[in-house]
Amino acid sequence: MKSAPKNAVILAAGRGSRLRPLTDLTPKPLVKVNGTPIIHNALRNLEAAGVQEVTIVVGYRMDAIQCSCGNRFGNLEISYVESSVFDKTGTAYSLWLARERLLAGDIYLLEGDVFFELDALRYIEMGEAENVAAVAPFGWSMEGSAVVLAENGYITEVRMKQTGADLSDGSPALFKTMNLIRFSCNDLRETIVPYLDDLIAGGAVKSYTEELLSDLIRNKDLQIAAAICDDVRWCEIDNEDDLRIAEAMFLGVPSRSQSCPQMPTHP
Repeated sequence: MKSAPKNAVILAAGRGSRLRPLTDLTPKPLVKVNGTPIIHNALRNLEAAGVQEVTIVVGYRMDAIQCSCGNRFGNLEISYVESSVFDKTGTAYSLWLARERLLAGDIYLLEGDVFFELDALRYIEMGEAENVAAVAPFGWSMEGSAVVLAENGYITEVRMKQTGADLSDGSPALFKTMNLIRFSCNDLRETIVPYLDDLIAGGAVKSYTEELLSDLIRNKDLQIAAAICDDVRWCEIDNEDDLRIAEAMFLGVPSRSQSCPQMPTHP
């Protein structure tokens, strides 16, 4: 049976312009949902899942994230990779910057704008698949990247910029990517990091991780199973409407970061 990863990478370099004015002074990962910063919720859940070391890729207002999370958060050791070109690059470039961590073993990869319950990580660990992405049924009010699944539960296609209008009769069922993925050490070393190296060397610095996954599945036959989290509370927070949805969804639900008395230590 596979063991849960001890390492995680959080992509948290972006400007979060769609969440302005809240992000004029505060980086999006530190925007609070009912008093809890988005990234603190992620760190507490990673700690509870057994992760020991987390690498955070920072860019916009990086000092604020480093100050808030410190070099140790609870029992997690925190390190940082800094992007000086966060405003000119996509998330695939941020992931490439963290390639040394990607080569260290199995990892969880997540983006710093997702507020989620611990069960999402537990669902990822069910079954025997080494590479697993958390997904949820694509609803009419959703937008963004989505995946199509084969009968065996593996992702066959990644589709960008989907909306509820794409849920037409006769089309395959769509599932929203939750930006929580588990990758195996072997596939990271043999396939993912080399492909990232080629992608960035070719000048595709504005690519997103969803585009990377699409290419890897289509061109490299990378096998990624889907963990369907249809009963898990989660929200990708891109704008103020998303923030209101998240606050309503988690209202009265104490997060691990709210209930845990430990505080982060700072460098």
